[in-house]
Amino acid sequence: MTTTQGTNVPPSESPGGAGVPTLVTVDIVILVIYFLLVLGVGFWSMWKTKRSTVDGYFLAGKTMSWWPVGTSLFASNVGSGHFIGMAGSGAAAGIASVAFEWNGMLMVLLLGWLFLPIYITSGVTTMPEYLQKRFGGKRIQLFIAILYLFIYIFTKISVDMYAGAVFIQQALQWNIYVAVVLLLFITALYTVAGGLAAVIYTDAVQTGIMLIGALTLTGFSFAEVGGWNALLERYAMAIPSVRDPNTTCGIPREDAFHLFRDPVTSDLPWPGILLGMSIPSMWYWCSDQVIVQRSLAAKNLLHAKGGSLLAAYLKILPFFIMVLPGMISRILYPDEVGCADPDVCTKVCGNAVGCSDIAYAKLVMELLPSGLRGLMMAVMIAALMSSLTSIFNSSSTIFTMDLWRHHRPHATEWELMIVGRMFVLVLVVVSVLWIPVVQASQEGQLFIYIQSISTYLQPPVAIIFLTGCFWKRTNEKGAFWGLVLGELVGFVRMALDFAYPTPLCYQEDSRPNVVKQIHYLYFSTMLSFLTLIVVVGVSLATEKPSPQQISRLTWFTRLDKVEKSSIAMETVQTVTGATKSRESAELDTEDEKPKTDEDPRPQRLDSVSSEASVRSQSRLKAALYWVCGMERQKEGESAPPPPLLINPASSLQEEPCLRHVVNANLIICLSVAVFIIGYWA
Repeated sequence: MTTTQGTNVPPSESPGGAGVPTLVTVDIVILVIYFLLVLGVGFWSMWKTKRSTVDGYFLAGKTMSWWPVGTSLFASNVGSGHFIGMAGSGAAAGIASVAFEWNGMLMVLLLGWLFLPIYITSGVTTMPEYLQKRFGGKRIQLFIAILYLFIYIFTKISVDMYAGAVFIQQALQWNIYVAVVLLLFITALYTVAGGLAAVIYTDAVQTGIMLIGALTLTGFSFAEVGGWNALLERYAMAIPSVRDPNTTCGIPREDAFHLFRDPVTSDLPWPGILLGMSIPSMWYWCSDQVIVQRSLAAKNLLHAKGGSLLAAYLKILPFFIMVLPGMISRILYPDEVGCADPDVCTKVCGNAVGCSDIAYAKLVMELLPSGLRGLMMAVMIAALMSSLTSIFNSSSTIFTMDLWRHHRPHATEWELMIVGRMFVLVLVVVSVLWIPVVQASQEGQLFIYIQSISTYLQPPVAIIFLTGCFWKRTNEKGAFWGLVLGELVGFVRMALDFAYPTPLCYQEDSRPNVVKQIHYLYFSTMLSFLTLIVVVGVSLATEKPSPQQISRLTWFTRLDKVEKSSIAMETVQTVTGATKSRESAELDTEDEKPKTDEDPRPQRLDSVSSEASVRSQSRLKAALYWVCGMERQKEGESAPPPPLLINPASSLQEEPCLRHVVNANLIICLSVAVFIIGYWA
């Protein structure tokens, strides 16, 4: 066997990075402009929005229009893991991975039209809070809150950081700790200070940067490969020169351009795509805090639906800007991206399992001229930062509103604001400490199994939300035991997958039959039915839920009138909170008053100096309060009146003309989704 001339030594092993394209001055200038733009938008959004209340910080004051909601939904979903992972999947196995994206098109529309009306009328801030209202008790809320934080910290953050590290190492040859700590610092700065409004507005900017850069790279890629027909013809011939001729290693799949594949022997069986993929996708798009929180920030239901529509249209693009460039990368660099010999792969990317993960970074660094490389570096950093800010903000929301408020039920809004900001800093520290684990997992397990992990943990949660929203008979006992049993079975299968990883193409498959013969998408389907049976059986065998656990909390009761008793109770709670805030503000004011004796004349000079020091301290406090978005009550100012409760029916009202426009777009979007799925099936 002979090695190829195109094989590169990884940047970490090449002295000075010789022979590896790097960023030049013009690229660095573009990166600096990008960072300044993002920080500028972040601070502008801090100045524009009210961040001193729970709704203002965690839900952007519920004032967002449809276009920032839609772009934030897309940017929160499409992180650097998408660019690296989907391009790598395209290089290794063809277009099948885009099924996750196009399935998401349908589910984000399901969110806007079916789930959001329920969440809006329930008046919740977090998804665990909805389950607490719907089922009563605290155990489901706490279970879900901890599970969500586990999923966010140990899968989403780690995957995006791994993907970002791959790109940074290919492009800059920086120390991974320096690069990631710098990114996390900038990310946390406007996330802590600006809240959800800053995250959403910066997401809108980063979505524009991502699309411009990614479409530019797609154009260069197709020009280099020779067009669409050349891609169809040359992908099957993208075979590395170093491979074992007695195996299938390095040979592209025959069904690479098919979305629906063999139900038994393929990597993504078509029945699993239709059923097993839809349930975890429903969890992500219809009950994940990261996604739903953005939709709840919309000014009304019409804008929330418009955001879902925009996100659905944008979900068409990953096929063209991620998957196809990944396939082109394999055609252009078959010996590196498509390497099939473990020794060669180790030399190319340091990973004996394969180097398809470098497909996107390889295109950027080899194909694009100076200047555009800096733009694409900004694209990848934008993807990384947008997903991390979304996770940071939503995680702090869950921790503050579900866990901390459970620990301190009478906490004031100031305390909740401070705790939410501090938890973001805790997440930053955990992210940095998680870097060695991510590096150690580059042999393939964590990143390769990310989609399968989703199918093991998410179906039981999706079933709980589905039955809670659309079946009034579901009660707390049924939901809890269905959730516990489903998660237990899912964790067992996940442990088996880690204990018995998928063998390489030249290895014999000696895994247990339960792992080898039951695809993870089929397992997702079975786990969903198991959870559903437990929920229905236990609910029917136990007492009915109380009227308070149904009213305005299901699809069929979303228009129920608000009872007077609940109005009185919520008004009392609001007034109590306002009184506490006023008392704390008055205490602050008393502390700031200069204390003088009964006769101030002998103390004139001292009083002047003390007044000056108080003014300087006051300015410093005011600046600190502004950065944190905390507003202090001025002396003599009365407490704001408690907000009026809005009838759920009126909160769902839509302007007739705009409603017809949005519904027409729904039909168009569904038609486009069905067409592209059917065309590539």
